Amino acid sequence: MASVCSLALVLLFSFLSSHAFVVSLASSDGFLQCLSAAIPNQLLYTQSSPSFMPILVSSVRNPRLFTPTTVRPLVIVTPTNASHVQSTVICGRHHDVRIRVRSGGHDFEGLSYRSERPEVFAVVDLNMMRSVRVNRRAGTASIDSGATLGEVYYAVSKASNQLAFAAGLCPTIGIGGHLSGGGFGMLLRKYGGAIDNVLDATLVDAEGRVLDKKAMGRDVFWAIRGGGGESFGIVLSWKVKLVPPPKVTMFKVPKSIDEGVIDILTKWQVVAPALPDDLFIRVVVQNDVAEFQSMYLGTCDMLLPLMESHFPELGLNQTHCKEMTWIQSVPYIFLGSTATVEDILNRTTSLDMSTKATSDYVHQAIPKDGWVKIFILLAKPNAGLLIIVPYGGKINSFSEAATPFPHRGGVLFNIQYMNFWLATTDGSTQTKWVKDFYAFMGPYVSQNPRQAYVNYRDLDLGVNVVVGNVTSYKAAMVWGEKYYKGNFKRLAFAKGKVDPDDYFRNEQSIPPLVARK
Repeated sequence: MASVCSLALVLLFSFLSSHAFVVSLASSDGFLQCLSAAIPNQLLYTQSSPSFMPILVSSVRNPRLFTPTTVRPLVIVTPTNASHVQSTVICGRHHDVRIRVRSGGHDFEGLSYRSERPEVFAVVDLNMMRSVRVNRRAGTASIDSGATLGEVYYAVSKASNQLAFAAGLCPTIGIGGHLSGGGFGMLLRKYGGAIDNVLDATLVDAEGRVLDKKAMGRDVFWAIRGGGGESFGIVLSWKVKLVPPPKVTMFKVPKSIDEGVIDILTKWQVVAPALPDDLFIRVVVQNDVAEFQSMYLGTCDMLLPLMESHFPELGLNQTHCKEMTWIQSVPYIFLGSTATVEDILNRTTSLDMSTKATSDYVHQAIPKDGWVKIFILLAKPNAGLLIIVPYGGKINSFSEAATPFPHRGGVLFNIQYMNFWLATTDGSTQTKWVKDFYAFMGPYVSQNPRQAYVNYRDLDLGVNVVVGNVTSYKAAMVWGEKYYKGNFKRLAFAKGKVDPDDYFRNEQSIPPLVARK
């Protein structure tokens, strides 16, 4: 099965190098001179540098978003400390050059390294800032935003086999972007999302100041924990609470149409969100097969009677169970049964596949005839796949306003629709399938607004309009309320407090609202 986390790097490099995009030099010379005076030159990569393209492409995860016409940055800054980030912001403000920030490069629309519109911008690539410092006694970790989930998980496991971190599945995702949008994985029902375990953060704001939780204030600290990246400043590091999972039991059980998968899924969607919090069962559906993938915080002997009581339709037995440590479950569930723990440290991904994705939230069970129609659409040529994640438990226990991430009580599950195609081919048929499937699902998913997950960013939901050099709040509501529901307005006021001039912005950044006194 393909994954968003694959033409080879050298082919992409040579192809793009022959189609350089010429940016306006009106303000760029002064900006570059300002950077050179404040930051070591070996940390700066201009378009004339031989290393520019390899550095830029190093964290491109989706070739669909990087073509000969892609607007490329004027310079890539690879800071090693906070002062380099501060200098980049100050120079950018002074010379009217905007900044995009990249931690892992997994933004589904590539907004961390490209622009949809012609503009002069720089990329701050946090690849060199990825330290993970674990405090075993306190059960916490301080994590630089450039660290990947794999690096975080590995560092936590090395520090203590009694600690884990409740976050996502893909090891190459950067922690900065992951936490900025929410972050959920197989521990969400027991411990909530990644943002629910954030204790503090360090932010460089639009004035170039370094702010911690206290200095940035309650509203801004609330906003950065799920309000999306590149709206409020550059988060350099996060302090998070770690969690204590015991030995876990994993299983992967595929079921096909001939094995009654439609009836099983019809039952799963009601059972999975209501199971004991120690049990998580997600579903990956492709063609006529649904694979049920599970983590149970306990032994197989404890799991089997639980499944027999709550979900006998799946037919789980002893042969399906694989007991392992939490850290062993990370490569097992995402990279496969032959992967090792060390494999999660690999930051590279293949660039031979392009992708398109979007998402929905479901509050009421889909009727059986709806699942029948879903499998008919999945059987079409060039169809994609579904990744269905159950909620319930801890993640649903928070109020919608506790963090900007509003998908809490009443949510049964999240669905991600995704399609893949070879980077050397057109992909229009696969993209159309995603759009058509999204349209078909309208009657079965959340309404008013139809909700989506910001970490599965989709520009088809709407893009910003800039009026008088400030993002229009009214235009941004079109997409903003889908991601944030009623929290969107509060996010805009938080933006108005920390960045009223809208320096940090992209095609789906939060617009500033300034409270009148």
